Amino acid sequence: MSYTQQKYMNPYVAGVLLGLVITASFVITGQGTGASGAFKDIIAAGVVKFTPEFAESSAFFNHYVGAEHSPAKAWLVFEILGVIVGAILSGALANRIALKVEHSPKITSKTRIIMAIAGGVLFGLGSQLGRGCTSGAGLSGMAVMSASGFIAVGAIFGVGYAFAWVFKKYWV
Repeated sequence: MSYTQQKYMNPYVAGVLLGLVITASFVITGQGTGASGAFKDIIAAGVVKFTPEFAESSAFFNHYVGAEHSPAKAWLVFEILGVIVGAILSGALANRIALKVEHSPKITSKTRIIMAIAGGVLFGLGSQLGRGCTSGAGLSGMAVMSASGFIAVGAIFGVGYAFAWVFKKYWV
């Protein structure tokens, strides 16, 4: 397997830019960034639209019913759309867009796709159990010097390293 040199942004510059984005988010919206809230808002909008009776009877979804603003118009939804558009634009400008599945020679493309989907589903469930995703809990929490933000980042990286060691056969 040959590796080609890819030109990416300097990680220190990217870190400073990320810090500026989080700071701007607090200044402009009064809250930090986070991706899981956008997905929750989109799902809530779908539940209210397609199963309004269930939404009204659900303790979780009933506060979305009759809301003056659609959850699908929440600013986090537009944040995620911006991330997607930005990723596509960045990939296109750097000539890194391709339809391919990168994986270890030890596994098949099908196994890699199944593991990626399973990981995404587990991450989504975990973000709901943890009441937010890593960017919301860690980055935004640390930005306001919250002890829970620092604990969350430590737990995220600690568990991530442990699971990476267990599951490394799926990509190395």
